[in-house]
Amino acid sequence: MLELYQFELSQYSEKVRLILDYKGLDYRKIEVTPGIGQVELFRLTGQRQVPVLKDGIRYIADSTEIAKYLDSEYPDRPLLPKNSKQRGLTLLIEEWADESIGTKSRKALFSAISQNQNFRKSLLPSTTPDLLKTVVQGVPAELLQIMGVGVGYTPDVIKSAIADLKQDLEALTLLLADSPYLTGDEPTLADFAVAGLSILLKFPDGPYLDLPATLRGQGVPLFAENPAYEPFFSWRDRLYAQFRKPLLSSTTPTTPSSPTSIQIE
Repeated sequence: MLELYQFELSQYSEKVRLILDYKGLDYRKIEVTPGIGQVELFRLTGQRQVPVLKDGIRYIADSTEIAKYLDSEYPDRPLLPKNSKQRGLTLLIEEWADESIGTKSRKALFSAISQNQNFRKSLLPSTTPDLLKTVVQGVPAELLQIMGVGVGYTPDVIKSAIADLKQDLEALTLLLADSPYLTGDEPTLADFAVAGLSILLKFPDGPYLDLPATLRGQGVPLFAENPAYEPFFSWRDRLYAQFRKPLLSSTTPTTPSSPTSIQIE
């Protein structure tokens, strides 16, 4: 069986999970513990970042490379259209989404959890002790902002990322106005990249992520609660309903089990 080394809240891991479900491939999730788990992952693969897909004795790192590998080795339900123009557009959108939504949504989410104590607490794994949840909830917003500056998330950087994301979602909504998918009448890698990478802006409505049920449909208020972006997220949720397999149980542990984490690079 395929094995996916992942973080549950990694958008790039979600992009791969969505692709695996679309192709109807069975796989086992292996949650990587931030820090020590990444050291072990590096020992196995030479790669500290997730996602990493294991197929037999092969390890494939990077969500784009995984998508290409899956299309090559498991050609049913292809991700890339045969039409050259649609194929080129698909590859262009996928690369753009990785660099735009993939990176900027983490900045937007960081801003949201800095300002909302309850949202911050609810994102912690269910196994987190209550005492630690209380400590995390009580961290002053000012301290989190200082920590953000330390990793390059300055107020100006976050403001710029949010402005870019607003334009990105407006553009995607326009592309989807008269088409069921981004490049035509069939889903492609472009759709799964955009849909999977958008989860930090607004979590899907259904039971697809190992998160508290109260977080379904919630997200960064600027985007999740703005009616201007509702058509995009409705499209994204329809895509999930079509192709993403729901969790059998949000309390079923992965093997091996360890805390989930958002990795801020």
